[in-house]
Amino acid sequence: MKKKILFGAATVAIAAAGTFGAVSANASAPAAAPAVAAQADASNKNLQQTTHLTIEAATKAAKATLEAAEDENQRITVAVVDRNGNTIVTLRGDGAGPQSYESAERKAYTAVSWNAPTSELAKRLAQAPNLKDIPGTLFLAGGAPVTVKGAPIAGIGVAGAPSGDLDEKFAQVGVASLAK
Repeated sequence: MKKKILFGAATVAIAAAGTFGAVSANASAPAAAPAVAAQADASNKNLQQTTHLTIEAATKAAKATLEAAEDENQRITVAVVDRNGNTIVTLRGDGAGPQSYESAERKAYTAVSWNAPTSELAKRLAQAPNLKDIPGTLFLAGGAPVTVKGAPIAGIGVAGAPSGDLDEKFAQVGVASLAK
């Protein structure tokens, strides 16, 4: 009986050593080099270069927006989002209402998504009331797109002033600051 157990244990040990050796040999063998290396070619029509707003530029625009509102004694929040609607920077001014944070981000997202000021988009609700049901959007004045060669690259949203017209006026100050 002892011989059978000993023989079985030895067989298992040999099999394990063989498997380990095969795995070790495969792990140490260099991978075959690809036959042709892929190269990025700027003239390739399948590649597209895009323009993005840097965090420095987004912060500059947000600060200009906030300062314009503070000059008129308005308590606002300003949000700047990238082309995909991701928040780059949000600044909440002293005394801005708690609802203004999310509203500013949603206005910025809406402006960049449709490449239009949100005051213009709010007018479209009469013809297409279901637009308001799109997640993340807010069809109230206060959002402005940032464009380069007519294409949207970012959105600036403002919330907290007594009217959407004031919110949008301050958002436009942020857009204009990027041209300086």
